Amino acid sequence: MKKELLFTVRKKDFEVKAFTSGGPGGQHQNRVNSGVRIIHRASGSVGESRSDKSQHRNKRLALKRLTETNKFKIWLQRRAFEITGGLTIEQIVEKEMNPKNIKTEIKDTKGRWINEVSEQNGKSGGETPTSFNR
Repeated sequence: MKKELLFTVRKKDFEVKAFTSGGPGGQHQNRVNSGVRIIHRASGSVGESRSDKSQHRNKRLALKRLTETNKFKIWLQRRAFEITGGLTIEQIVEKEMNPKNIKTEIKDTKGRWINEVSEQNGKSGGETPTSFNR
């Protein structure tokens, strides 16, 4: 079963700030903006990294830390809940698998396709099925 994309979180949804890391590491740490702080505006969650000399690696670490925060995870769940109309995946599947949405056909003894009679569709078992040619 192919997964369907509900929504996308884009680069413009984040605010990225670079700053000098400070701390041990001497002059390099104090001169270069290698520390990174990423803020997701919609959820307010923050990810920060200053552990590496490279700004690119710190960006990757900061984004990973941001996505692992409880605040961001809760925002994701709420956003998905809004988009699905408040239904869980199980409820959506149950709704689609309603007997009214499913058509079952069988071959009769003469090899013709007929609609299968189902009591779930409100028909009694004694009715003759409707036949049609294929």
